[in-house]
Amino acid sequence: MGCCAKVGAAVSVILAILIIYSTKCLFDTSEVPDLGERWWKVAKPAKVDTSIKPFKIQISDEVLKDLKNRLDHTLPFQPPLDGVKQNYGMNTNLLKTIVDYWRNKYNWKQREEFFNQYPQFTTNIQGLNIHFLHVKPAETKGIKVFPMLMLHGWPGSVREFYEIIPLLTKPQKGRDFVFELIIPSLPGYGFSEAAEVPGLSPPHVAIIMKNLMARLGFQKYYLQGGDWGSTIISNLASFFPEKVLGIHSNLCYVNSPLSNVKLALGSLMPSLVVDADQQHLVYPRIKIFGFVLLETGYMHLQSTKPDTIGVALRESPVGLAAYIIEKFTTWTNPAWKDLEDGGLTKKFTLEKLLDNVMVYWVTRSITTSMRLYAEAFNSNYFVLNTDGLPIDVPSACSQFEHEILYIPESILKERYRNLLLARSHKTGGHFAAFEAPNVLAKDTYDFVEKVQDFDNQKLRN
Repeated sequence: MGCCAKVGAAVSVILAILIIYSTKCLFDTSEVPDLGERWWKVAKPAKVDTSIKPFKIQISDEVLKDLKNRLDHTLPFQPPLDGVKQNYGMNTNLLKTIVDYWRNKYNWKQREEFFNQYPQFTTNIQGLNIHFLHVKPAETKGIKVFPMLMLHGWPGSVREFYEIIPLLTKPQKGRDFVFELIIPSLPGYGFSEAAEVPGLSPPHVAIIMKNLMARLGFQKYYLQGGDWGSTIISNLASFFPEKVLGIHSNLCYVNSPLSNVKLALGSLMPSLVVDADQQHLVYPRIKIFGFVLLETGYMHLQSTKPDTIGVALRESPVGLAAYIIEKFTTWTNPAWKDLEDGGLTKKFTLEKLLDNVMVYWVTRSITTSMRLYAEAFNSNYFVLNTDGLPIDVPSACSQFEHEILYIPESILKERYRNLLLARSHKTGGHFAAFEAPNVLAKDTYDFVEKVQDFDNQKLRN
């Protein structure tokens, strides 16, 4: 008995230690890592030009002639299986319609004028020439102007924001403020240079964006973003809270041990985690995992072999269009994969969708854009655990019904500790600024009003 008692006592102690350790892990938060400010080119010149240069998109006739030639000599498409709609990816019957429009109706010279309607600039940050739109409000008399950094993701571009820009820079009825917008192309995307050395992960991009805003003279500002933009602005808010007035995201993300435990326990009683009218967005978990698995095959490719798939997509404009535009079907509404036309023109136009594809094609940036996945899905990034860092600045989350991932408000509050606005929308998907600019703009204005009330309340106290 004495021996058994000693063994039992030892086992009890070990179990107690494991329980204490596990509990500590559930509630512990990571420390902000010191990533420094790396130089992202192979060589560093003796003197760096830090000036801010005006920029206009001007694509050469040579590039456009090459595109026309490639479109004109597209190989015959493989016929789709009977009745599959978009369930095997981009249906080539639909793709033929897109390519015909691209070849015969789409006019890049006109679209170039459209892109250049807003002031654009470049400046060198940590070795990379970063492209950005800088749009100031035309009317500022009697109203406050708040700077806001807006970031896109993949497979998006600055094109996503063109419909929301006038809504955010023009005074709105009943509002006493307006925004001054800074909208960069992410490094390696569009007209921003790509890194020449490995390691440019989302938190490193956040540092570049912080330095860009400092270069422009902004000491405090708002943040807005979705997709990778959401990850990057979250990192920026965690790393440099003193720079951030507030953060608004249309893809809020929480990935902590405690949040995962709560989601798992919610499978037994969903009402503990999420309101009844949103339960179908979170449970059953097997259904959610199935959808995520279906939609993230591209992510595995881009996280492991971006340069291989990049070769194919840089060679074929039609392949690039199929690869990118397919996401605007299932990520806008997964039910549209059962439509012959993919539902594309329900929320977009072929012209708008091809604008976005053209940003990738004319800049030859598809490979470098996909490398961000490889930098974010590896051990060097995971060890930083920046997705587990809390966000203490005033925050807002706009969640759309058909977004790839939905996080209940009860769990959002674990990371976004000053969550002033959490709003769910019955329609809409992943590309919120592109698809529903009026909705996203209203949420942004409502959030900033709450921040002002929040700040005034703190002053009174």
